[in-house]
Amino acid sequence: MRGDALDAASLTAALAGVEVAYYLIHSMISGRGDFAKSDRTAAMNFAQAARTAGVRRLIYLGGLGDPSARLSPHLRSRQEVGEILRQQGPPVTEFRAAMIIGSGSASFEMIRYLTERLPFMIAPKWVATRCQPIAISDVLAYLIQTLERPNTSGKTYEIGGSDILTYRDLMLGYAKMRGLRRAIVVVPFFTPRLSSYWIHLVTPVPAGIARPLIEGLRSETVVRDHIALHDFAVQPIGFASALRQALDRNQSEFQERESTWFDAYDVISMPGNFQGLSQGMLIDRREVDCAASAQALFDVAQSLGGQRGWLYADWLWEIRGLIDTLSGGIGLRRGRRSATRLHVGDAIDFWRVDAFEPGRLLRLRAEMKLPGRAWLEFLVQPHPTGSQLRLTAFFEPRGLFGYIYWYALGPVHNAVFGGMTQAIVRTAQRPHEPVWHGKLEQL
Repeated sequence: MRGDALDAASLTAALAGVEVAYYLIHSMISGRGDFAKSDRTAAMNFAQAARTAGVRRLIYLGGLGDPSARLSPHLRSRQEVGEILRQQGPPVTEFRAAMIIGSGSASFEMIRYLTERLPFMIAPKWVATRCQPIAISDVLAYLIQTLERPNTSGKTYEIGGSDILTYRDLMLGYAKMRGLRRAIVVVPFFTPRLSSYWIHLVTPVPAGIARPLIEGLRSETVVRDHIALHDFAVQPIGFASALRQALDRNQSEFQERESTWFDAYDVISMPGNFQGLSQGMLIDRREVDCAASAQALFDVAQSLGGQRGWLYADWLWEIRGLIDTLSGGIGLRRGRRSATRLHVGDAIDFWRVDAFEPGRLLRLRAEMKLPGRAWLEFLVQPHPTGSQLRLTAFFEPRGLFGYIYWYALGPVHNAVFGGMTQAIVRTAQRPHEPVWHGKLEQL
């Protein structure tokens, strides 16, 4: 069921007939506007709709932190959401967790990328803050067991792993497990704003998300109430074990990861409002015949991006990604979660899969900074000689600058798209060409 917690009317059908609802919504992921205000509105709408629909219980995952201390806006908002759910909705079981170690956690991705990419780190004072990270497997165990324990309804639980560490310990522990030599020097002049800009440049985490996260890292997040250990059959593992589990998922080049934070980023706008040949759409199209089968040709097209690259002028793609990063965009840092498989909504570098028909159609929607909206479409059709690839770039300019942008880059687009089309066809025609040839893959 599709619903929008900021649109109260859309929740009625989504909650109809539901007995227990999990609330895992966080407005900060958008990186735009007042996320605390959006969180209040979403929680109010959801709680009231759940009560009206007859939902018997809500299960909410929030943020750990001493409510009597000076919490960051991020952590304060997490706990405020729990209070709104309790006041306006059915009985709530609330879990408060610190950093979750695993795919899907923006905090974990931030620590991971900083440690992977920086041999020498000049870090702010928050790296000395204590926290109690928890494995995603343990979080899921708590959330699932709650269904079978009605006596937990109306209670708030603080959950964490078996280790209490500083963020400096987390980064050095990560480096040790990965066999990396890392040095960290703490300096006092790194403000959250400066830190967020630096993290934006080094990691896939946008500055709009990094800043509230960093402000939250300055607050100690340690479990003070251990009642969860008595009410649930969960024995939380330590940081090293949690990290080992996370790396098993994240370090595989070819295993499809179940979730990553950037795959969910702005996915509410999927699918894109693509109008094809609508008035004002600028189009660059080219067609090339191929001796290979349509499936072989499509397999190459759908493997583009990520570690493989774009088969032609990758250095130009990298320059475009760097420009996007410096201008506050996402750049090429996201990669893709699977080297061979795609689904609508998947992220591919600074694109998003907008439409996908296996063996026939792949349309990507641009998410880089642009004076308009853009799509890149790969259409593969059978042909008497084998198959045909039609590559089309669509651009919907915004204002005069949009038109200037399109025509100024015309020669670059002509070279890149033309070269990429030929490279895709050549690759598909190679005998015994695997979908991915950068490293060995078991097909």
